[in-house]
Amino acid sequence: MSTKPRQKKELAVPRPSSRHGYVVLISPQNEVLLLHRVKTSTSYASAHVFPGGNISPLHDGEYAFDKEDPRRHYDAPNYRNAAIRELFEESGILLAKDKQDSLSGLFHVNDAEREQGRRDIHSNKIGFSEWLRKQHATAEPDIDGLIPFTHWITPTNLPKRFTTQMYLYFLPIPTKEHSAQNTATTTAQGLPKDGRQEVQVPTSDGGIEINEARFLPASTWLQKARAGEIILYPPQYLLLSIVSQFLDQTAPHQGPNSTVEELIEEEEKERHSRRNNLLQFILTDNPPWTDKFVCPKTMKLLDDKRSVLALDEPGPELHGSGKKGVFDRVILVRFDKDGPHDVDVCWRKDVLGDLKSAL
Repeated sequence: MSTKPRQKKELAVPRPSSRHGYVVLISPQNEVLLLHRVKTSTSYASAHVFPGGNISPLHDGEYAFDKEDPRRHYDAPNYRNAAIRELFEESGILLAKDKQDSLSGLFHVNDAEREQGRRDIHSNKIGFSEWLRKQHATAEPDIDGLIPFTHWITPTNLPKRFTTQMYLYFLPIPTKEHSAQNTATTTAQGLPKDGRQEVQVPTSDGGIEINEARFLPASTWLQKARAGEIILYPPQYLLLSIVSQFLDQTAPHQGPNSTVEELIEEEEKERHSRRNNLLQFILTDNPPWTDKFVCPKTMKLLDDKRSVLALDEPGPELHGSGKKGVFDRVILVRFDKDGPHDVDVCWRKDVLGDLKSAL
């Protein structure tokens, strides 16, 4: 009796998306913005996620490459436009600048125009770029301010897969001259005078997709996840862990005779220093975190039912591209019906050592 060879199951093709790619947005106080998604969401229901969303040809431009071309996964303007647009729709924070005056700071829009714009763009009544031009003829998304911070492709064992570009963005740190009382005076471009920056406060989208938008220190978000208060998926947990190492350091000691002005100035310097240390780390690793491509793969199931996810491979779509992932770390996670739990980031050598000892 002859038997036919079993055919290999065809992999689901990941589509270019920014919904599973996010903006790791850093506040002037070096806190991180997370959004609490509604429980009826078709993706990441009830989880806390970085802001981001699907690439839309209407708003963000067409794809430059077909689905078989590895370059479709690389950083590109449509990924960046989608990330900034979805950040605006979901949280109300607008990352846009005057393209004729790059030193003028982020573009300011009054609250009424901002909220109406969020609704109209979300419902596709108007394109994002067109809406920006209506605010001012030379306004454009600040895509140059986005710093690539890993690229993720959904594991091959899932039927619905995404290719996802992560970004890091630092909101400006106001100078000591900045105060909330004097920001009402603006330039013709809608920007605060004297180089001062608007302090943008995130808000939900009224419960359409987001219940709450909030800045907290990265370490606080991680503590909430470990306590079971919030749900964090592995990419968010890993990137928050990296950010926390640098931005959540202990504040510098202040002398007893320091003036208020000196304290403020020292704190500004410290926040800038922490940002520079984070940037140096992600830019100098091998490969740099700006160019790491990760397709998580299960290595082992532990006794506590957590999976050990290897992060070193970029996935079959990038085979032969020379792209590499995160080799020195692994993620431990237990997946239940409502999402991931007991997530942790460990050194690969420690986990592999434990596994070898057990064997």
